[in-house]
Amino acid sequence: ADFDAKKKRKVAEIYQALNSDPIDVAALRRMAISEGGLLTDEIRCKVWPKLLSVNTDDLPPLPGKELREDNKDYQQVLLDVRRSLRRFPPGMPDDQREGLQEELIDIILHVLKRNPQLHYYQGYHDIVVTFLLVVGARLATALVEKLSTHHLRDFMDPTMDNTKHILNYLMPIIDQVNPEVHDFMQSAEVGTIFALSWLITWFGHVLSDFRHVVRLYDFFLACHPLMPIYFAAVIVLHRQQEVLECECDMASVHHLLSQIPQDLPYESLISKAGDLFVQFPPSELAKEAAQQQAERTAASTFKDFELASVQQRPDTVLRQRFRERLRGEERLRGEERTKSILTKPRTNRFVKLAVMGLTVALGAAALAVVKSALEWAPKFELQIFP
Repeated sequence: ADFDAKKKRKVAEIYQALNSDPIDVAALRRMAISEGGLLTDEIRCKVWPKLLSVNTDDLPPLPGKELREDNKDYQQVLLDVRRSLRRFPPGMPDDQREGLQEELIDIILHVLKRNPQLHYYQGYHDIVVTFLLVVGARLATALVEKLSTHHLRDFMDPTMDNTKHILNYLMPIIDQVNPEVHDFMQSAEVGTIFALSWLITWFGHVLSDFRHVVRLYDFFLACHPLMPIYFAAVIVLHRQQEVLECECDMASVHHLLSQIPQDLPYESLISKAGDLFVQFPPSELAKEAAQQQAERTAASTFKDFELASVQQRPDTVLRQRFRERLRGEERLRGEERTKSILTKPRTNRFVKLAVMGLTVALGAAALAVVKSALEWAPKFELQIFP
């Protein structure tokens, strides 16, 4: 009864935000982030376009089959879509599923045709099918095109350089929260490739329950483009005991982490990912994530939450300076000098972890959106969706 009452209250708040003039996009973002997300696909059809600043009164016509002729991506898209059977609800009649697969091919080819700067990648169809199943072909075409030219743009470059750059944020985030797990993974030389399919499909490819996929899409659509990598870090941290008990070699750790559990506590992890974003915003981690590439990524056009500047702490700056010095000495003095430096004690982490604990219970991501709504929402629309 209490759950139903909360759900009714939230539905009422969402429709109030939708019906206000102008539409209260900041409130919609808050609803999408907070517990339960947007609740139903009917609501998502109304809210997702607002989160992506897509005008539903001026949608493009449905893409046609003529796009398939002489299209360099058609054969690869066809193969990927044919392999996507498990992305459709179990028990769906074959003819209905086959019709949706045809629509899926047409949407992808339409977006690529209209945006020749974008390059198809395997896994893109996992994102497109989620939109198709939730909002239908016509609206999905408009939403996916906007998403592809903004949040997903870095995955659709001719090379994987920017995708690798985004993956480079994973280990610094883990290091900030649990240096022991970070050091263990570094010793195992596991890298970050285990999280590639998570990132480029927004977890659509690896989660079997569609409810969990759309809940994450609510969250990601309302947040910074780098939020999926924070969520990936939170999954690794959630499994820290398993990781530390694993054999410390690349094959064992990679195998463990690439098998994503299906029973994750999603609401708790979403809240923690939001907290970590506020605690350790991309601007703090950028040096460790190869800052020289940041100007070319979609994430660089998206301003950090207002609270981020308040969360900067001296120990983080000291650690960055220490690592910069370490890299310089490594180049100059070789491997033996590096080993001796690495044995030095790290800066005190208790302050950082204590401060972090203060915001975990508050749902800092939602708090940040509320506090910065007036300034943040207009900047978001101007910078990301000109």
